[in-house]
Amino acid sequence: MGQHGDKARAVLLDAAEELFARYGIDAVSNRRIAEHAGTANHSAVAYHFGSRDELLRTLATRHLEDTNRRRTELFETLPPDAALPDLLAAMILPWVEHLASLPVPSWRARFVSQIRSAPSVHEVVVSAAVASPVMEELVRRTHAAAGDVAPSVLYGRSSILGGMVLGVCAEYEARLHAGVEEPNWTGVGYFLIDSCAGMLAAPVTHPGDFLAAPSSVYLL
Repeated sequence: MGQHGDKARAVLLDAAEELFARYGIDAVSNRRIAEHAGTANHSAVAYHFGSRDELLRTLATRHLEDTNRRRTELFETLPPDAALPDLLAAMILPWVEHLASLPVPSWRARFVSQIRSAPSVHEVVVSAAVASPVMEELVRRTHAAAGDVAPSVLYGRSSILGGMVLGVCAEYEARLHAGVEEPNWTGVGYFLIDSCAGMLAAPVTHPGDFLAAPSSVYLL
């Protein structure tokens, strides 16, 4: 596809990300995306992506290559006995740094939060965003560094943490959009690292397999 086609795809992706972030995945039609992108061709999504599922796959994985590259860089600096906060930093900071690089307003965190909670697109996302080997190794080492916490408890806590990280980032992105405060994504990142470390390693007062093991899919 030529330069014009690439630009048209990028404009459609920007329009879709904003609308999905604002209104939810199921509330936005392909036609509405095309109109918001400023094109008179109401079939533009089908023309450029083939299907709505392919649009969502492309949007979900749009920046994963960059964040995975940065995560690999941080991973390679970790010593064999890296502490829990350092392991979590390698997982979380690439995502937060990416959000910090976006103009205000940005919609990325709110969009990812929407697709995580939309059952209608779960299979699409699962097929698109399988974790990188580095992320899988970071998860393994993070669980090992959490101390004597049972695997079933760690799985449940990890499920909660994924939603918490996305939710906090989505809320902060909205606050920046509203002009409530000046951007400080670095502070948000380290707040999340501390919070996640505290939850993963917290004492267990009533062990039990209350939550299913989390998916191996990561969108950060």
